[in-house]
Amino acid sequence: MTRPPCEISWFSALCDDDYEFLGVPDPMLRSSWEHCRDIVMQAEAGGFDNILLPSGYELGIDTTAFAAGIAPLLKRMRLLMAVRIGEMWPPQLARQIATIDRMLGGRLTVNIISSDMPGEKLASAPRYARTVEAMSILKTMLNGQPLDHDGEFWKLKLDPPRIGTLSGKAPQLYFGGLSEDAREAAAKGCDVFLMWPDKKETIAAIIADMTARAAKYGRTLRYGYRAHMIVRDTETEARAAADRLLSKLDAATGDAIRAKSLDSTSVGVQAQAALREAAAADDGYAEANLWTGVGRARSGCGAAIVGDPDQVLAKLNDYRDMGIEAFILSGYPHAAEADLFARHVLPKIDHGPLV
Repeated sequence: MTRPPCEISWFSALCDDDYEFLGVPDPMLRSSWEHCRDIVMQAEAGGFDNILLPSGYELGIDTTAFAAGIAPLLKRMRLLMAVRIGEMWPPQLARQIATIDRMLGGRLTVNIISSDMPGEKLASAPRYARTVEAMSILKTMLNGQPLDHDGEFWKLKLDPPRIGTLSGKAPQLYFGGLSEDAREAAAKGCDVFLMWPDKKETIAAIIADMTARAAKYGRTLRYGYRAHMIVRDTETEARAAADRLLSKLDAATGDAIRAKSLDSTSVGVQAQAALREAAAADDGYAEANLWTGVGRARSGCGAAIVGDPDQVLAKLNDYRDMGIEAFILSGYPHAAEADLFARHVLPKIDHGPLV
């Protein structure tokens, strides 16, 4: 069958999330300008369409500053800059987005995170309501429209930033979350709804639910899938690489790493834990080629597609047939695994930036 092109993105480990052996910190792989820059440049050289720059207040380096620094170095690849709404004043964020988009030649996309303000906690419903307001404010201002916003969290009457994006339009907003509040926020405000790994029937059910929710607001969503990759010449080699990745991890260290994450109690993280626990009797494989071992030492996205190039390609194509148009991939170590995926799988996929 003929499939439309999909966007293939990689991941730069800005949040101290790069390892040769999970749970064993390596000074050479800690987040720094130099290390994260090298991952981004490896991804561009490999042919990826976009790259996620994650954000975590307590971990790693600042995402917005990094995005501004790396933008002039890129020739064609997009950036997917994560922003934590709890830490941002939306009009200032709009100006930052517009400026970085200009520095990048009009290729910026934005991953919205419904975060708390550092040091404060806000209940789920108001936190996501604040995020919906922020997405509306950003879209209005970045579409070059004057803002007259009378919300619960912000009351603002402003002209748009003098400097807009190169296209004159707001960039696409990527967003993920599985709680009721998160799903409703996504249906109201985002453009690309992101999912973490799960069984295919679960992914299909989420897509159906989100399509119906968005339709209630007269909207349509596009869908993205975030997963780790372990691809080798043979399935045996790939499974051995997965086992090696966990070979120096003890359970207490893994628990501590997961607990440190800001999203460690979210519905999505709980779903990843449930997937991992259900797969424990099958060497950690939730279904063919979907391995949950990464989640033993990582909060958030906790599973990898493991296999030979044809198996990995078939798995991605299965998701494309379900309606997934964007993939955000990663692997350990990130630069090395980006090179393996770029050589073994990427040339076999019809891919390009989401338009």
